[in-house]
Amino acid sequence: MQNVTNNVYTDTTLRGCNPNFVVTSDGVVVVDTPQLPSKAVAMRNTAEEHGAIRYVINTEHHVDHIFGNYYFKGAGSVVNHQGVFDNFMVAGPDLDPFAYAAEAIPTDDPEGEAIFPDRDEYYEDPNKGQIIFTGNLTLQVGNHTFELIHTPGHTPGQLAVHVPEERVVFTGDTVFNECQTWLMASDVDRWIEALEVIGKLDIDSVVPGHGPVTTKTSLATQRSVLLEWKTAVAVAVAKGWSRNETVNRVNFADRYPVDIGQGYMMDYIQTLNAGSLYDKLTATNHN
Repeated sequence: MQNVTNNVYTDTTLRGCNPNFVVTSDGVVVVDTPQLPSKAVAMRNTAEEHGAIRYVINTEHHVDHIFGNYYFKGAGSVVNHQGVFDNFMVAGPDLDPFAYAAEAIPTDDPEGEAIFPDRDEYYEDPNKGQIIFTGNLTLQVGNHTFELIHTPGHTPGQLAVHVPEERVVFTGDTVFNECQTWLMASDVDRWIEALEVIGKLDIDSVVPGHGPVTTKTSLATQRSVLLEWKTAVAVAVAKGWSRNETVNRVNFADRYPVDIGQGYMMDYIQTLNAGSLYDKLTATNHN
């Protein structure tokens, strides 16, 4: 794993989100777990070399941030915002999270196949939140403070985890750095507000949900990406384009590559982003 500071570790080389942990004077705090089973086990082993795991925090409910919790059973308390807990591994109209996790095994984690559970076994205990909260929450672990800041937008239960002693914030998917942004069922306006909240923090390093570790400059870039998508679809709606026309004609595939292991999903992301924005904008116009 990569050092962000002497006490902060991340891995930006895996398919799925960037999983992280922070070493304190009284154990380890994990922020998001790897989607791939063998990587989750390896990360747990590495983290426990630095001390007992006290908490596992999930910044959102999407599968690539939470599936690895299954391999952290018995390692501290899982902390979820209510919005994460309520949607934990729940299938939606666009994605079956368990099937998505299983699909990655042959290509991205063949060594993890032996420890990949069947569906019923997994859902008996996926290891979701034991500490559940609304709003914000502050945890003190040894000599470190963990400010769990509710930053809805990408998802309703989205969190940023600010560690002031390290001058670091983990944004989850509020920031996609140097890769395609997944809008899915997001609220773009609230997402932009979340970027403003994070921008007020006194930090040196931004650990995004996807892509390389960055700085506050990435917040303005992410805002521009969101506005570009929203403006393009709003123009399409104003021109009277149908949903199919919008999905086929609004496309930002040339801006960034897709994150690691998901190159085959470029067309899907463009279609999903344009379609979800079209649905939201036309629903607003009809109200």
